[in-house]
Amino acid sequence: MKHLLVPFGTRPEVIKLAPVVRALRAAGHTVTAVDTGQHADAAMSADVQRTLGLTPDVRLTLPNGPGRLGALLTGAAQLLAGVPADLVLALGDTHTVPAYALAARGAGIPFAHLEAGLRSFNPRSLEEVNRRVAAATAQLHFAPTARAAAFLASEGVPASRVFVVGNPVVDALRDRGVTPVPPADRTGVLVTAHRASNVDDRARLARLVDVIARLAAIGPVRFPIHPRTHARLLETGLLAKLSGLPGVTCEEPLPYDALLHALAHARVVVTDSGGLQEEAAYLGVPVVVLRRSTPRWEGVEAGTAVLTGITSDDEANRAVAAAHSLSAPEALRRIAALPCPYGDGDTGPRVAALLADPAVDPLLALDEPDYTDGSRPWIAA
Repeated sequence: MKHLLVPFGTRPEVIKLAPVVRALRAAGHTVTAVDTGQHADAAMSADVQRTLGLTPDVRLTLPNGPGRLGALLTGAAQLLAGVPADLVLALGDTHTVPAYALAARGAGIPFAHLEAGLRSFNPRSLEEVNRRVAAATAQLHFAPTARAAAFLASEGVPASRVFVVGNPVVDALRDRGVTPVPPADRTGVLVTAHRASNVDDRARLARLVDVIARLAAIGPVRFPIHPRTHARLLETGLLAKLSGLPGVTCEEPLPYDALLHALAHARVVVTDSGGLQEEAAYLGVPVVVLRRSTPRWEGVEAGTAVLTGITSDDEANRAVAAAHSLSAPEALRRIAALPCPYGDGDTGPRVAALLADPAVDPLLALDEPDYTDGSRPWIAA
């Protein structure tokens, strides 16, 4: 059994890591859980930690402003200098991941990446950079799907280091007892938006408000507003317009269980979130993705998710049209009948078992290679 340091900094990381940490401890591993401080807002951090039972053993804070990434790395390095961890296990693609991956490598501690292999192929995406840093530093790659594993293989990651384990968001949904709602019992639209590429751009933010106004033709619209989005709406004067739209309810960020209830009862979700795409697939809810690309290609391949940005009026029109099409009764019935492509709810136990397997231990070695025998690490051109 191993001593793992598991960092998390955002609400999605807490949601997905809570069942994994529980499974690791149940299997006999020791876990030091670390709140890295990325989300200071209670609804985004402390509240969801309490709801899901993921209590940090260490709670760090970060400064505001451009020094946050440096502070993340400094905090990680200082922490690893004092914690006798056998392995650092991080999930996803926030700045917590490369900070702890690089700190682990600097401390000579192996690093494992959960939710490995997701790729959006968007060079402007910081999350994409974070994923690739994780891939370059990880000794173990826990991929959620065969598609993610294939992306890692295409980048030269040895198959022996890649394990398809599913996505732990399905573990979380199963733990919460959430079940799909029959299509006939669903109504309205759930909207979320928080990505900088959408809400920090004034033109795109204005189009988002216009899209929300037109979605009310499908049914009541619920819009839980992320703190970042709320700040941008205030700055641009769009919050008053949005709040006055008929058929639209603007809300504070919803507690996790309340968000899942809203999602399960919606005819369609319109979002730029990654996690909601997975949760919607489990609940059989179609998704309009307010992005031109996504690291969750399985939904696009199955026809349960439609990609469309809001970089132009044409794209905004496409988003509204896609929401109408996906929320039609025949489409709802088809999508509700499809299996979830992101996992079976046993990711946590699967990871715990792999980490307890002596056959995996050699993969964690950080030994210097020896080419003094004349061998070379390349294939002849």
